[in-house]
Amino acid sequence: MKSKLTTIAALGVAAVLALSGCGGAGGKDAANGQVTLKMVESLTNPTRTDTIKKLLAGFEKDNPTIKVDLISPPTDSADQKIQQMLQSGKGIDVVEARDITVGSFGANKWLYDMSADLKGWNGWADLTDNAVNYSKQDDKTYYIPYGFYGLSLFYRTDLVKAAGFSGPPSSWKDLINQAEKLNDPSANKFGYAFRGGPNANSNAVAVIEAYTADQVNKENAFLLNNGKTIFSAPEAQTAMDDYMKLFKKGSPPSSVAWGYPEMVQGFSNGSTAFLLQDPEVIATIKESTSVKEDQWNVAPLLVGPTGKAIQPVASAGWGIAESSAHKPEAVKLIKYLAQGEPATTFSKDNSLVPILKSAAKDPFYSTGPWAAYVTMTENPDTYISAVQPRGVAWWTEWIKKSDGELQRVLTDKMSTKELLASWDSYWTEKMAG
Repeated sequence: MKSKLTTIAALGVAAVLALSGCGGAGGKDAANGQVTLKMVESLTNPTRTDTIKKLLAGFEKDNPTIKVDLISPPTDSADQKIQQMLQSGKGIDVVEARDITVGSFGANKWLYDMSADLKGWNGWADLTDNAVNYSKQDDKTYYIPYGFYGLSLFYRTDLVKAAGFSGPPSSWKDLINQAEKLNDPSANKFGYAFRGGPNANSNAVAVIEAYTADQVNKENAFLLNNGKTIFSAPEAQTAMDDYMKLFKKGSPPSSVAWGYPEMVQGFSNGSTAFLLQDPEVIATIKESTSVKEDQWNVAPLLVGPTGKAIQPVASAGWGIAESSAHKPEAVKLIKYLAQGEPATTFSKDNSLVPILKSAAKDPFYSTGPWAAYVTMTENPDTYISAVQPRGVAWWTEWIKKSDGELQRVLTDKMSTKELLASWDSYWTEKMAG
């Protein structure tokens, strides 16, 4: 997260949990001097894990005295597992840190600041400006990004055409209309792959930001230019009411509990026509045997009533546990993954916005499903880049609170008005320090 935003994190007071255990995570074989690094990923999926293992094999070949053991917890519980490992100070050297976890991990002193190790590193010159900027978290380097995420709409070209629409939805209103028409529960066919389970708050915030796009503070997308929260705006109420209409009239009932894996599966197995997700999903859908290549595509992020959308930049990368006893070897691995072929392979295989400047000349990123991202980049006044305050120390607390309350709305135990009032109060209090 950019340092200008993580100043917000400084306002949060996080309890520093004592690290138990004094030994490092990896092991060292005294007989041959070989070091074993324990590396833990967060956004686990089979294709991604295979790619990481191939890259690690290349690193081990170039560095025969270093072995890397990859640990791949299930996605939905991975961040909790990583937190437990970091807190215990055992079993972890290299860690996948995300902009939504780095605030709390850093505040609790679980991550190692690599700034001194990377001073004068020639790899900086190969990174894009975004990659360099997002390598700084509150003036520290807790991770180097491996790529960037940005929301876009995946859609079934064949179903949209068969329903009589001239093209994919361009606005949230369009999506509601098309999803409702394509929704056919009796045939087990549904409009939209709704996110009601883990991290459900993210898509709810996306629609609120779209409806308040003209008023959003680009430096903190949870605030309006007048200093109030986006959740306090009258447009936020309209946004949430429309969002509930999308759930009730255009989505599978079971999606009340859907997280990332279920959403992607719902689209890739052909049961839903629309999916709002990050570009990494492109690689997963390309491998689908249920949806053929000519049956789907990607459209830009949905706009709100004023014809604009807020495109939050999300990042993640590889960092080092403060408790690691093998920091020099871990730094060597992170440098390897952030340069040349390893960095290019990882971004392409996982369909991420790349970190290397050289990608700008690569046709891979200007054709097919990636064309939507080019469209958004070329139209910054429509798809407005803004940064969410993901680096604050209380972000994980916010996720738990917001997911829980959204679940209550979906199950008719809370109104959208009550939810917005709660979210407004929460962020108003937190931002006041």
